[in-house]
Amino acid sequence: MYIVLLTALGVGGASVIGAVFGFAFKKTTHRFSDIVLSFAAGVMLCAAVVGLIIPSLEHGGRFPLLVAVAGVFCGALCVNVIDKIVPHLHKLTGVEQESHPEKQEQLNKVLLFVIAIAIHNLPEGIAAGVGFGTGNTAQALTVAGGIALQNIPEGMVIISPMLAAGMKRGRTFLVAVIAGFVEVIGTLIGYFAVSLSTAVLPFALAFAGGTMLYVISDEMIPETHAHGSERGATYSLLAGFCLMLAFDFLLG
Repeated sequence: MYIVLLTALGVGGASVIGAVFGFAFKKTTHRFSDIVLSFAAGVMLCAAVVGLIIPSLEHGGRFPLLVAVAGVFCGALCVNVIDKIVPHLHKLTGVEQESHPEKQEQLNKVLLFVIAIAIHNLPEGIAAGVGFGTGNTAQALTVAGGIALQNIPEGMVIISPMLAAGMKRGRTFLVAVIAGFVEVIGTLIGYFAVSLSTAVLPFALAFAGGTMLYVISDEMIPETHAHGSERGATYSLLAGFCLMLAFDFLLG
């Protein structure tokens, strides 16, 4: 339980670290953001497949493939529903808009943006917690590490819109901390859910993997290929995937 709590704090704390970077580098190029986010996408992709979906097949009982496939699609559907409720993250940053709205309208948009980040953090946190249900701590840490790495650029993205909307630096940082704390809660929910019933473990693992695959495909890859850095983003994704694969092989 101690290492789970530390992992939960680490996963949520990664968003705070990203927020600190956001204060330090208020303006970053699209190319830099795309490369970093693609690397994180590669790490998450490997973590989802190796750390969650394959273990789901290994613990799937009589119908492992059926359970894993159902879990992946249910996880993806869950995040899809969230996307229908909350606008896409890159649209809420206001980057695509040429006009300059009034401060209050801009602030409302930024608050929606932060809510979107927080809502997306919950299933990611659950994915980090569910990984510990397999009993393979190294593999669970691989999943959590992939999610944490993705949270750093995500935390950076939060800062600039809030500062631009006129929010004070202290309050901006507090909001970033709250958004990261949601992931801590999600991690603990995932861990206790599979601890109470090991019967749900195979489905929960695949479900968590499905949420991550959806976020990678629907949010991260399109965003990193939207600003002319497609080739660099692709190789960065492959580098992230291979790095996490090496970690899993050496620590597994």
